[in-house]
Amino acid sequence: MSNLTGKIAVITGGNSGIGYSSARALKEQGATVIITGRRKDAVEKAALELGVSGLVADQASLPGIDALVDGISRQFGKVDILMVNAGISRFAPIESMEETMFDSIMNVNLKGAFFTLGRFIPILNDHASVIMLSSTSASTFTPGISVYSASKAAVNAIVKVAALELAPRKIRVNAVSPGPVATEIMGKSGLEEQGMQDRILSGIPLSRFGAPEEVAKLVVYLSGPDAAFITGAEFMIDGGQSI
Repeated sequence: MSNLTGKIAVITGGNSGIGYSSARALKEQGATVIITGRRKDAVEKAALELGVSGLVADQASLPGIDALVDGISRQFGKVDILMVNAGISRFAPIESMEETMFDSIMNVNLKGAFFTLGRFIPILNDHASVIMLSSTSASTFTPGISVYSASKAAVNAIVKVAALELAPRKIRVNAVSPGPVATEIMGKSGLEEQGMQDRILSGIPLSRFGAPEEVAKLVVYLSGPDAAFITGAEFMIDGGQSI
């Protein structure tokens, strides 16, 4: 793995799951890490456990994003690694999808991710690395996930356009698309039920869920100089689910 000593890394939604594991992995490589999240108690607890800085910020709120960028700029200066990780998953058939649920998904997963990237661009160092957390759901489809899938497919499109726009500054932008990973979001989504887990596992050739630490290793790789010639790419880490 690459040594990231002296690098400033920001991870939205870093108080749990993949964001938490990525924060720990980046810190182990020497980066100065700042995690964000909406829940003050959860952010403070995670920051203390990890030995990193924690800031409360709501990715669905543009004023919140602006305040976050301003605070990080004043306290830490420029950013070398940005992981746009915060996201939510809610499932319902198209015919029964309520507007409030649609908006809550899109406000975080698409609007929030888009404007987080956009607001951070002015304080990214040249040669910075941006990792947008997407999902295999952007390209593998099951009933009930239409809005979530659409939000992640849109993120993948943003990644490719951003990679072109930021290439003159040698800023790399890539997407990491995990399949089912054993995190607390599975419980929040109702995916911890045994019957549901069995159905998911039947579609994964490696017959297991991923671990957050496995995704974190990919994030560390994309953050460092060994990935200097990679941009605009999507990396599936799904046990073969997308085959």
